Amino acid sequence: MASFKVKLVLYFLLLSLLPVAAAFWGFSTVASHGETRRVDARLQAGLRAGLAAYQQKLDAAQAVASGLAQRRAFQRSLEHEDKRAVARMLHGRRNVEVVSPPPLLSARRTADVFTSEGLAGSVIVFVPFDTRLAVQLRKSSGLNPDDALIIVDGTRVVASSPPVFGFASLKPGTARVVTIGGARYRALGAGSLDEFRATRLAVISPQRAIDAAAAKTRERLLVFMLAVLVLVAIVAYFEGRSIVRNLAGLVEAARGIARGRLNERVPVRGRDEFAQLGRAFNEMADQLQERLAELESERQRLREAFARFADALGATHDPDQLLRVVLDTAVQATSAAGAAIVGDTRAELLHVGEIEGGGDRLELPLNAGRSSFGTLVIVGDSFDEEARLTATSLAAQAVVALENARLHGIVERQALADDLTDLANRRRCEDALSAELARAERFGTSLTVVFADLDEFKAVNDRHGHPCGDLVLREFAAVLRATVREADVAGRWGGEEFLLLLPGTDAAGGAQLAERIRTELESRVVLAPDGTPIGVTCSFGLASYPALEGAGALLAAADEALYRAKRNGKNRVEVADALVRRP
Repeated sequence: MASFKVKLVLYFLLLSLLPVAAAFWGFSTVASHGETRRVDARLQAGLRAGLAAYQQKLDAAQAVASGLAQRRAFQRSLEHEDKRAVARMLHGRRNVEVVSPPPLLSARRTADVFTSEGLAGSVIVFVPFDTRLAVQLRKSSGLNPDDALIIVDGTRVVASSPPVFGFASLKPGTARVVTIGGARYRALGAGSLDEFRATRLAVISPQRAIDAAAAKTRERLLVFMLAVLVLVAIVAYFEGRSIVRNLAGLVEAARGIARGRLNERVPVRGRDEFAQLGRAFNEMADQLQERLAELESERQRLREAFARFADALGATHDPDQLLRVVLDTAVQATSAAGAAIVGDTRAELLHVGEIEGGGDRLELPLNAGRSSFGTLVIVGDSFDEEARLTATSLAAQAVVALENARLHGIVERQALADDLTDLANRRRCEDALSAELARAERFGTSLTVVFADLDEFKAVNDRHGHPCGDLVLREFAAVLRATVREADVAGRWGGEEFLLLLPGTDAAGGAQLAERIRTELESRVVLAPDGTPIGVTCSFGLASYPALEGAGALLAAADEALYRAKRNGKNRVEVADALVRRP
């Protein structure tokens, strides 16, 4: 068994475990969501910055196109279709072409060129969606080194910084977890870019970094929660040690008193419950010491009387003799004039000396539990406190002796019962048969004797074992107890053979009872230890007084009828030939 300190620590840990686990789950969930929201906020800021930089690119392209369109030299060269001069003016300008086809995936800004002759042409400046644009936009976004800015056409990543390859399914304006090139990212996409409805900017952050940050936060929370549990355990341990220390003092003092050291006392400190317990213990010890001192003075005076009384009580188990010993000892110990045992109806059962006349009277009930042996009445001139205590002690001893005598009688009766079935054994059956037969002869009543023998019982033992045979015997005994009357005697005659004594029952009534027992047993199924059902039947033979006289004749006739039942097919009831009316 664990000590109280350990139990208290475990108790507090169990009480703390649920709230600590709930707090850990709540805080870890909040931390995980907080890390995700922090990354989403960074991505939103980076996406806004990237879109702003992209817009600046478009504005710059528009400015380049408008500046060229307004230059007089460029207008004259374009008007005279001087391609060489136009190419020279465009030399060094990126994404401004005279003849070459524009990039397939790019934004464009246009400025018309007007001369005195009218519209001479248009200047178109392109902003291609390539890696260079992704790098420039990412520089303006303020993203973390692990974050990336990508340009997606439909679901394909066409450009990125740093390089990311694969496909991404984005929902504009909503942050979500996507898988690109086998890696998981937290992604936030913008709307379509200009006339390219399927092209959009997006910013992504590796999901593993978010998970790692959340896991680190959970680890810190776990360490903190474990520290809380350890603190609770330490507090519970020291509190339990304090309680155990107080209890140890009480235990040591109690053991000292139990060993006879009646001067043992508990130190009392404070006003808490342990202090109250200590004071109560000390008061109990004081009273016990005083009481023992008083008892010691009485012990010497009563020792001789009790010794003689005990010797007398142990000499017999006869209640009548015990009552006479009680009366004689009570008169001698209390110097009384006489004593008597009075029954519950106030009728005198036994008396010694003179009990009539005046004087003082002591009445002591002789009760042991629910058993009553009457009332001990002691009569004398007067009784002091010492005599009263002596009489009370003698009455208590007398009750013990009388109860022992009663229990001895019970043991004697139990010796007449069968151990296996708890029915009467053969000796009890023989005694009961003699008594019932004498009663029937005296009062002129009927008495039926029934022999019952279990069919094929040896086969049950051989097939299923003796424990199963014992089970069958107990089952049949239960059938008998449930069927016979309280006045009937059911006993085990020997082996699988049983005897029924039915006072006041003639042969017909006995046959009806036997048939009822046979039917009840046949309807029952006994299960062997392995679950195999066992059908049990029984054969019966009966004889009756006064048709047959004498115990020997009754038993012999009933036994012969039983064997006839066996020969005629078993599982039947047969009546002795002397009782069968012949035509």
